[in-house]
Amino acid sequence: MRAVSCLQGNLDVVDLSAPQPQKGQLVLDVKRCGICGSDLHARHHAGELTDVMTAVGYEDFMRAETPVVMGHEFSGEVAERGRGVAKEFKVGTLVVSFPLVRAGGGVHLTGLSPLAPGGYAEQVLAEAAMTFVVPNGLPADVAALTEPMAVALHAVRRSEIGKGDVAIVVGCGPVGLAVISHLRARGVKTIVASDFSSGRRELATRCGADVVADPAVESPYDRAGRGTITNAPDLYELGMGSMEKLRRLPGWSHVYRAADAFGAAGPKRPVIFECVGVPGMIDGVIAAAPLNARVVVVGVCMGEDKLRPAMAIAKEVDLRFVFGYTPLEFRDTLHLLADGKVDGTPLLTGTVGLDGVAAAFDALGDPETHAKVLIDPASTAVAP
Repeated sequence: MRAVSCLQGNLDVVDLSAPQPQKGQLVLDVKRCGICGSDLHARHHAGELTDVMTAVGYEDFMRAETPVVMGHEFSGEVAERGRGVAKEFKVGTLVVSFPLVRAGGGVHLTGLSPLAPGGYAEQVLAEAAMTFVVPNGLPADVAALTEPMAVALHAVRRSEIGKGDVAIVVGCGPVGLAVISHLRARGVKTIVASDFSSGRRELATRCGADVVADPAVESPYDRAGRGTITNAPDLYELGMGSMEKLRRLPGWSHVYRAADAFGAAGPKRPVIFECVGVPGMIDGVIAAAPLNARVVVVGVCMGEDKLRPAMAIAKEVDLRFVFGYTPLEFRDTLHLLADGKVDGTPLLTGTVGLDGVAAAFDALGDPETHAKVLIDPASTAVAP
């Protein structure tokens, strides 16, 4: 079969042996496979992540000197079935799969390990237990968004955001746009999106952002709404002034306690999603964010970074990091897309064949042109 191999940063179309399904496995004919931001980074900087993955006990992450077929955002039709596979996975059925596969005596990251070739190919191996039939006639291109949209769903769930909270999404690449889509589907009333790219800001509006900001012109945190506090003296004044009034009341501590229980005793907390993932972003968000903000780090920074803990401490910033998703979130994302509750179509901006993957990587360097480019192995397109 034809596939795109990455070796020493070069993307070349090669001929490989077709995968063979073992017990409980499926071979899929790849219909669409998305190019992820992590693929763009890993092409030239896999070593930086290899050290991290080794530190957490995974020794088989991709390395620059070992060829790997990337691609973990795919949809495909069942081509072959291994022993013990459920009857729902009939040949020709369109499915999506959680990108983990058993191989070499372990479980490996599909498309991010040389032991688990991914969807930049005509065929890919999948575990039936981690595979889901695409419902409601959802097209293959939208179904391929299940994986990146599941990342966003996990981030939104981990944020514990409420409908009345203000959400600020910093960075409107594919992950940021997916976060916005889920926030809108969840009923969050105020969504602020920030990006230097006018094209990305337009896509953010299409995904459901209420306010878009160009950070070169204005701070998105200025749109956090009434009740937020941006500097320490104002917080001190709030505390002192509130107590001066409360102490005039008999049983003032009970009033204070009731207000605290309803979240009305302190400044309003915006929920900020950092979806850029470059060095300096986390510290920059902490420095600029209102006091008491919750920051959810979704963007994957490949290199080392630094921040000022005293800044986060003084502002009582709640910092959360997210990675991946659960199998249930993956399944639920597929059904949100298929039921029309989440619209992923604004993310789709181009398609290429296997011979156009290198050109697609180059094109994705321009945020004004593309957000999510899909690979269609049957296509002859050499540019998105």
